[in-house]
Amino acid sequence: HAHLDHCGLLPVAVRMGYRGPIHLTAPTAELAELVLLDSGRLHEEFAKREMRWESRHPDKAVVEDKAAAAGYVAALDAADHEDEAFAVAGAADGVGLDAADHAPRGTLRFATGSVKTGEHVETIIEPADAGAAKMHDPEADLRAQAPELVIDLDAPLYTEKDAAAVLPLFKPVPYEQEIEVAPGVHATFLDAGHILGSAIIRLRVQESEGGPERTIVFSGDLGRTGAPILRDPTILTRADYVCIESTYGGREHEPQAEAVRILAETVREVQKAAGVLLVPSFAIGRTQEIVWQLDRLIDSGDIPLLPLYLDSPMASKASDVYRHHPEVYDDETGALLRSGGTPLDYPNQTVTNNLEQSKAIEHAQRPYMIVASNGMLTGGRVVGHLGTLIDDPLATILFVGYQGEGTLGSHLQAGAKTVRLNGEVRQVKCRIRSIDGFSAHADEPGLLAWIGRFGEGLHAGDAGFPRRVFLVHGDPEAQVALAPKVGALGFDVHVPAWHERVALD
Repeated sequence: HAHLDHCGLLPVAVRMGYRGPIHLTAPTAELAELVLLDSGRLHEEFAKREMRWESRHPDKAVVEDKAAAAGYVAALDAADHEDEAFAVAGAADGVGLDAADHAPRGTLRFATGSVKTGEHVETIIEPADAGAAKMHDPEADLRAQAPELVIDLDAPLYTEKDAAAVLPLFKPVPYEQEIEVAPGVHATFLDAGHILGSAIIRLRVQESEGGPERTIVFSGDLGRTGAPILRDPTILTRADYVCIESTYGGREHEPQAEAVRILAETVREVQKAAGVLLVPSFAIGRTQEIVWQLDRLIDSGDIPLLPLYLDSPMASKASDVYRHHPEVYDDETGALLRSGGTPLDYPNQTVTNNLEQSKAIEHAQRPYMIVASNGMLTGGRVVGHLGTLIDDPLATILFVGYQGEGTLGSHLQAGAKTVRLNGEVRQVKCRIRSIDGFSAHADEPGLLAWIGRFGEGLHAGDAGFPRRVFLVHGDPEAQVALAPKVGALGFDVHVPAWHERVALD
């Protein structure tokens, strides 16, 4: 789908020589164009900003660049040692190291564990062979970041021109239509209900003509059942292997009615205090749902008609894409449209199209609301508003979705009293509230309900009953929480390790 963490490296792949087709749904193609072009443009802007800073602070720049270079070398060295340890672990089973791609080859099973070190959970990847060396997971460093927003980009990862080179390779496919993506590999895209165009992908794989056929299902990011605008995730019941996301393992969303109640209560409190409500929100998916809910609350008379500033040009463009594809709406939203409703528009909204308009919001008459991206406070216009409101006791920051470990949003949500913004330590005096009932992800009960439909009426070993279920796309604690519950459904569960490969029989 079109969220940056799922499509954001396509420009790098194309720049490195990939020229094959990129299969995706038509809504994803439209949304990914917005996301990738914007990402390339931001990379260039951040790199230019860093160059300007370095030109003004040459001495500091030299010191920081040396430190960064040393860290890079250390990371490479650590990666080399990890691969050596994998090679040692695999040697006992006759597994060799593939020099061509610097990754282990064969089937390896690993156990993940967590070691408490102060306030941070360090993740260790431990081979099943107890005699093999333990390896530090580099992703743990990301989760260990302090409550600080630092953007240090000497050169763009890719440019807007690189992003534009991806677009001609897009090959849109409709839901539920099987296509051959490689010899012997057929793919079917099924609605995942996460954001517009998101897909579960079912692969039918046959390595040789007349040979056995295997079905592999990738859940992608699964949406919530009963969420507004989009249809529920497609239910499947047969597969040989399943890869399922685990973002909300160990967690259960608030009931939808409770989430809406908290949203309405927060808006009323902001009006009473003549304050400001800042909602960090991803431009695609979450913003559309928040606007949908606010519009319903106005219709029902549950909230006052406060001014709403939609401070995300991408969110505005994404909403236009949503309007182009009513064919994927759920029944409720479709009925609203047919009755003349405007479920994707709030009646007192202002869309800001440039940075000057964004900065001017600060001087607007209170009370008012701002919805701005991105949702985890790791960049975007929301960071500018955060700098204005972080020490304002009349301001409320309302989180409406998952905050990845190590992000500024997660630190605020956990109760951080100080943060560092633009190199300056700031006191957190604003009010922090959270609602997880608006998440675009299925929670643990939703994940278990979806995976539990596989193999209905079958038993382990029967054709169509998954031979193994892989838990992916989740923090370690979420995976550890979810794994035994998936296992209790009768499945062989595996949490993949860093750089691990498995052979599917």
